Amino acid sequence: MAPIPASMSAICIPKNGGVEVLEYKTTYPVPTLAKGEVLVRNSFAGVNYIDTYFRSGLYPAPSFPLGLGREAAGEVVAVEGDAPSGVTVGAKVVYMGGTTGAYAEYSSVPAENCIVIPEGVSEDVAAAVYLQGLTAWTLVRDAANVQAGQWTLVHAAAGGVGLLLVQMLSAVGAKVIATASSDEKLELAKSHGAGWGIKSSDDVVAKVKEITGGHGIDAIFDGVGKSTFDADLQMVAMAGWLISFGNASGAVEPLSILKLASKNVRLMRPVVNGFVAKREDLERNANQLFDLVKSGKLNVKVHEVYPLKDAARAHTDIESRKTTGKLLLKL
Repeated sequence: MAPIPASMSAICIPKNGGVEVLEYKTTYPVPTLAKGEVLVRNSFAGVNYIDTYFRSGLYPAPSFPLGLGREAAGEVVAVEGDAPSGVTVGAKVVYMGGTTGAYAEYSSVPAENCIVIPEGVSEDVAAAVYLQGLTAWTLVRDAANVQAGQWTLVHAAAGGVGLLLVQMLSAVGAKVIATASSDEKLELAKSHGAGWGIKSSDDVVAKVKEITGGHGIDAIFDGVGKSTFDADLQMVAMAGWLISFGNASGAVEPLSILKLASKNVRLMRPVVNGFVAKREDLERNANQLFDLVKSGKLNVKVHEVYPLKDAARAHTDIESRKTTGKLLLKL
């Protein structure tokens, strides 16, 4: 194994703002380890909407300068103290969460956050599916507990989480309606398991009523946020779930809880970390996720792999809502 250098390439932000605040340097110090941490030489880092939220200030930064990036896959090169079984020097692992700056050649990561990548799954696929895949899987199973035959709707169904949700909902036997901004994206969603597609510029509420025969949607998965929320309240079925998990169009505005009363709407704003806070829950969900990948039930689509120095272009692309699938940075 190559020796660990003193400095590395990474991206940090000195303040909140647009893509211009992303600073790429080759002289950042390699992190030192505290007890219970491992040092991972990253191979691929995932680009997620949450990275843009921390960059813009929608989510408050714990401090500046701030290293961006919440997930990556790579090789363990050092361990300090105890670690879960298999998380040893030389192991290929994937991780997410915390304030980890994964847009970097090396990251210090709590050993408890690392999952060993199983045989048959490559590092790029692991990085592409991990955070968004765990998010999607816990939304389907732990948040809405979707059952076979239920009506479900996925907004932005050709995006990273959206396309995974479509496949997972199809795999559990749900009836899946996809929304997306173009016919091409709708065709992509249909090719991955959606039974129906609606362009987001159309009258989505009316078309859902027609498709479901007036029943409405038993579980709505909305990563778009502000621009779709009011329509969600109209489309949701009696006692249906409205799972609001993202803010691609902006944060949902405060609402009167009485708006939920007429249909007994069950509204949730979940975060994946809460579903995998215990090590046993993380391992169970990660193993189920990778089993879906290895079985071929989950096709992991990568939109593009960007050099680390092009992170600003990746942020611009994901915020444009013109991408399909996962965006990765290659370290």
